[in-house]
Amino acid sequence: MQRKTFLKAMIATAVLAAMPLATFAQDTIKIGEINHYKRLAAFAGPYKQGIELALEETNAAGGVLGKPLEFIFRDDQGEPGEAVKIAEELMTRDGAVMLTGTILSNVGLAISSFAGEKGYVYLASEPLADSLVWGAGNKYTFRLRSSTFMQAAMLAEAAAKTDAKRFATIAPNYAYGKDAVAAFKENLLKLKPDAEFVAEQWPALFKIDAGAEVQALERAKPDAIYNVTFGPDLAKFVRDGTDRGLFEGRNVYGLLSGEPEYLDPLGDEAPEGWTVTGFPWYDLEDGPAGEFVAAYQARYDDYPRLGSIVGYMTVQSIVAALEKAGSTETEAIREAFEGLPVASAMGDIVFRAIDNQSTMGAYVGTTALSDGKGVMVDWEYKDGANYLPSDEEVSKLRPAE
Repeated sequence: MQRKTFLKAMIATAVLAAMPLATFAQDTIKIGEINHYKRLAAFAGPYKQGIELALEETNAAGGVLGKPLEFIFRDDQGEPGEAVKIAEELMTRDGAVMLTGTILSNVGLAISSFAGEKGYVYLASEPLADSLVWGAGNKYTFRLRSSTFMQAAMLAEAAAKTDAKRFATIAPNYAYGKDAVAAFKENLLKLKPDAEFVAEQWPALFKIDAGAEVQALERAKPDAIYNVTFGPDLAKFVRDGTDRGLFEGRNVYGLLSGEPEYLDPLGDEAPEGWTVTGFPWYDLEDGPAGEFVAAYQARYDDYPRLGSIVGYMTVQSIVAALEKAGSTETEAIREAFEGLPVASAMGDIVFRAIDNQSTMGAYVGTTALSDGKGVMVDWEYKDGANYLPSDEEVSKLRPAE
């Protein structure tokens, strides 16, 4: 009897050792969150605070599937290889049931490829690259934030309503900038076939020679300018363009330029009269967005950035998926995300089954100065569902699985 008992124990131990950590009964449901917390602290910090606020609210209400929800935060230093290594550790060593996170698109694409290969669910919360859900999409990767294409389409819609016909573009010379310009052109020409693009400027990312770029744009004599620069490049472009009168008498469309992350550092140099996508938190008082802003300010004694609400909605999306799945098994979570409706801080959204892209929208408005800093006025929330390609178009963009 003792020998039989010993053999049974040995067999049980061997079976347990071969099982993934995620299959063990756990006190919490763990989510692996990978981001660039040191390299992009100004962006990742508010995003993390949004996650933590949503976690506190979720767990105070009883958690999900009868257990507390826990995020394991890991820093990838903004390196794709490091992010993939961490993703493997989170899933096989730390007991995470799925992955989320990243801001930089190249890192998001690396995790997405890895997730598709390994069969891990990955919610890309902030990366904007269209290829995440189209050209390089896979059935395990879902994207929350409104994409480059969606936001460019919103600005193209605004541009098409003006008398401007001659357009110039300026964008950083890498994948995001190229995608953003291509999307704006495609959408504008559908709405305004007689539009003409008279100049394209492609400064190196964070190495812009603003004076030279402004001169080149001025020589082209455009009626309107489409700007995709951001961060320190945006500040230099705005300063030189203002000094040289580039923006006078011209419509300017700024992708992301109204987000507090990019608008606030400009201070009283913020441009006026630009049509931009952004996040006018200071005007959000009603509905789910207003409730989020009030809760965030009460919790942190600070105002939310765009990343803050994205982090908050990341948790909301994961909770909705887990509740629909009724399980923490990978395939159940993946299937739950397909066509998943979420009552989010920006209103109701859906993760489309055709391409795993959410219909999260964006705020579009006009920049102005108020109390010595830039704000968005005359803004409107645009439902992302209205700015996505049709199912027929997506089927041509997305690889067959």
